[in-house]
Amino acid sequence: MLKLIKNLSQLFIGKPKITSDHMENETISLIMKRRSCRSFTGEEIDAESINTILEAGRFSPSTVNLQTWSFITYSKNEWKEFFGHSIPFKGAYAIVICADMFKIKDLFPDFKETPYINNSFAIFNAGLASMNMTLAAEALGLRSVMLSETGRTGLLDMKTLKEKLKLPKHVLPITTLVIGKPGITFPGIPPRQPRNTVVMKKGYDLNAGSNLKEWFKQMLVGYKVTHPLSTLDSQIEFYRKKMSEAEKEVRKVFDPDIKKN
Repeated sequence: MLKLIKNLSQLFIGKPKITSDHMENETISLIMKRRSCRSFTGEEIDAESINTILEAGRFSPSTVNLQTWSFITYSKNEWKEFFGHSIPFKGAYAIVICADMFKIKDLFPDFKETPYINNSFAIFNAGLASMNMTLAAEALGLRSVMLSETGRTGLLDMKTLKEKLKLPKHVLPITTLVIGKPGITFPGIPPRQPRNTVVMKKGYDLNAGSNLKEWFKQMLVGYKVTHPLSTLDSQIEFYRKKMSEAEKEVRKVFDPDIKKN
């Protein structure tokens, strides 16, 4: 019981291990306090804010400045008309963020020889753009969540999205960034892995995984609190099936020799 209480308390009292002076820094505070939001009011967002968020993505850093991303945008009405249902969690705006090597294929023909590296860089760069847009939304007083499958919105529903959006080969729909004004907000922070399992000096710590047991217990407790009618095992099984399906599609993008089914 004491361990349960301890693990539960970590969901509410866990915080970054930084000085109060640094926490008062506006940028640092914004990064540390950002949380994925799954409850929006549905209120519209002004066009200037949307433009700023998209520009934050466009001005993100990228490998060799290749900017291997594309952003496909939807207002509430556009999303409902296109997908047949509302933006998940009553979001006001959605951006499908794609890793995109297709646009530059004719400019860099030599890249055809390195498909695995190309697409790995493209995914990395798209992730940077996603985070930049998330932080921009946060700075404007908005909230966001990056989706991988809710409402068929990300990499785990790659086949559906590629067909629906008519994406060419070498364009991967990594995530959908949902943006809006926050509705219900819950206290606490998802449990973080201990610092000594993440920060490693001079080389990789092969024993890091053995120090994650308490973190995993906190994950179990946190999931039970937020999903009282489900279990983490059932959620993992759900993801496992979706990941197996998505794996086949991603392999086709990475390996040009794999024939289409």
